[in-house]
Amino acid sequence: MTDFSIIDKLKRSKILDLLQEGKRIDGRALDEHRTLDVVTGVIPHANGSARVRLGDTEVVAGVKIQPDRPFPDTGDRGIFICTAEILPLAHPSAETGPPQPPVIELARVVDRGIRESGMIDLSQCVLEENKSVIGIFSDNVVTDHDGNLFDTCSYASVAAIMTSKMPKWEMKDDKPVLVEGEEGDTPITTIPVSVTMGRIGEFILADPNIDEWACLDARITITTNSDGNIVALQKGGKDGFTYEQIVKCSEISISSGAKIREIIKKAVGETQ
Repeated sequence: MTDFSIIDKLKRSKILDLLQEGKRIDGRALDEHRTLDVVTGVIPHANGSARVRLGDTEVVAGVKIQPDRPFPDTGDRGIFICTAEILPLAHPSAETGPPQPPVIELARVVDRGIRESGMIDLSQCVLEENKSVIGIFSDNVVTDHDGNLFDTCSYASVAAIMTSKMPKWEMKDDKPVLVEGEEGDTPITTIPVSVTMGRIGEFILADPNIDEWACLDARITITTNSDGNIVALQKGGKDGFTYEQIVKCSEISISSGAKIREIIKKAVGETQ
């Protein structure tokens, strides 16, 4: 059984009472996401950027593209790395200093969803095999934390990557040299969308806000690609899900993912 503080137990009792009536504390349906707002081009000197608000949760993502050394076992592909940071002003629980385990997990879940979807064709990001490749780095900064950072960071990174422009480099004397004034689109193959759901008692809630998040028995983040195929999954929390609940979560992730993908596409399309 999950351990909760006294305050969390009181919240949980209230939330469960509402769920028994088919209600949530903010009035949403159980499978309904909060309002999603995506704005791109918010960091002028980044190769790509986006600010995403999911309800009252806000994340700014910036993309940096530069030559780098390939990973030892993938010299024929570029590299992609995602990071995350929660600013102290985002929430009273946020602290300065080295990233805590929840923040490390946040970055890894967002990274995995994008990487496993094959969103970026990294085979097109090679300058010289086994020697020099193009590195794409997406940094997420949480400026307001009201729950479900997994999805908010994912949408911000995806939108930032979709709007990113890749500079051109040429190899000279075994070193990459920037070709001034030349750039192209980042090679994108699909648009991954993560959908995070939580379980409180026997109820499945999409996009938990911060009060619901504090009371979850278990959570699951499922990422789908543009074809509606599941490409990544991360389960968290001390408790689990039944087979039927996993199936339900999968169905929600596919249907909600399609709607969210259109919102991101529209936001990106308006700036291109």
